[in-house]
Amino acid sequence: MIRRCRALCCAVTGASLALLSQVASAETSTFDGALLSRPWAIPFAGILLSLAIWPLLAPRFWHDHYGKITAAWSIAFLVPFTAVFGIDEAVHTVVHVLVGEYLPFVILLLALYTVAGGIAVRGTLVGTPALNTGIIALGTALASFMGTTGAAMLLIRPLLRANQTRERKVHLVVFFIILVGNVGGALSPLGDPPLFIGFLKGVDFFWTTRALAMPTLLLSVALLATFFVVDTLLWKRDRGAVSAPPPAREPLAVEGAWNFLLVAGVIGLVLLSGIWKPGIAFDLAGTPLELQNLARDVGLLLLVGGSLWLTPRRVRKANAFNWAPIAEVAKLFAGIFLTVAPVIAMLHAGREGALAPIVALVSDASNAPRPLMYLWMTGILSAFLDNAPTYLVFFNLAGGDAATLMGPLGRILAMISAGSVYFGALTYIGNAPNFMVKAIAEERGVAMPSFFPYFAWASLIMAPMLSLLSWIYA
Repeated sequence: MIRRCRALCCAVTGASLALLSQVASAETSTFDGALLSRPWAIPFAGILLSLAIWPLLAPRFWHDHYGKITAAWSIAFLVPFTAVFGIDEAVHTVVHVLVGEYLPFVILLLALYTVAGGIAVRGTLVGTPALNTGIIALGTALASFMGTTGAAMLLIRPLLRANQTRERKVHLVVFFIILVGNVGGALSPLGDPPLFIGFLKGVDFFWTTRALAMPTLLLSVALLATFFVVDTLLWKRDRGAVSAPPPAREPLAVEGAWNFLLVAGVIGLVLLSGIWKPGIAFDLAGTPLELQNLARDVGLLLLVGGSLWLTPRRVRKANAFNWAPIAEVAKLFAGIFLTVAPVIAMLHAGREGALAPIVALVSDASNAPRPLMYLWMTGILSAFLDNAPTYLVFFNLAGGDAATLMGPLGRILAMISAGSVYFGALTYIGNAPNFMVKAIAEERGVAMPSFFPYFAWASLIMAPMLSLLSWIYA
């Protein structure tokens, strides 16, 4: 244990020294992505590597200390950042990231997690391939209406309960994450955060529905068909382990149905914050907190309280509801949001930044946009960074004007939208529901793959289909 902690401290110290070496080259205290060099990405890379390595080498240690490890990498960013840019800029950046971006993100997840966790599907469910495919297809259809998080939290527990006697269950969760947690959310700004960012920037509410309807349908049908074949083969192998249904079958029923109204309330508050523009904002350490966003977040917290008050305890007990999955997401993404800030800033700097080679890939020698590269660059970066700011970076690289992007450059906007949503399925951090579904599955005894093995699983499933879509649409 001491050796592990010492190794972690050495890694963090090394990252801090690498970043402090940039002090001599900084000529101003203004946080500008063009001033940053690649070593500023070390803390973020450290969190990704920690997610990948620690659960494999020392799973118990990671489970007990993942919050401390994430905090250590966050400090490895903040200490040299404060030294280079000054305390005022450090405070501004922390407030902007944690209050302006992270808290709204976590509050929305908390609301959907709590409200959906108060809806229990009771009754006898036997995890046949047809039933499993039906549950995942239903979640895929719901994801664009109640958000990928809401749909995932509503249906992951019934899926796991229906298959509790099966030996092989990892594939169920992987396909569920891909379809319900990501692909299904591509048809509206309610489905996935990047599309909501586009809505706030002036993209019509139903533009994405029209632009991505066919690719989303093709991708969903292909994935569901693949899942059905895989699940059928594995179900036949597991059949001896599946106990027969009880003689007296319990009829299907939904408890906690009041929470569906609260889900509608969550959707209404999110939409309201994008439509209502009172022009009132409060300044907090240089970060404007707009009234509509504050109202949304307060309203979401009230819905959380209302769900906890209205839902009988037996319903949450039937769902095995607890706060561990949302707590894990909150701790990990606090570090991710903070340490990814310099990476996003370098991307924002465009051809003037340290990541200019990545930015240059999306346009040709005459500076004309390349649709295929917009799809894959937005997608790959969305899988490893937060997909909402990644969407915004490439939205701005393509001109940043919603009217133009919905018109002459509609193909580019479609590729940015598709990449930010579809590719989020490739890693656990690509979209928030991924980690939450993983945590719930592990609580139910499913031995989920760690970061890179999951990446391999998802890539094996998605890469051929994404390549086919690229050939057809880009």
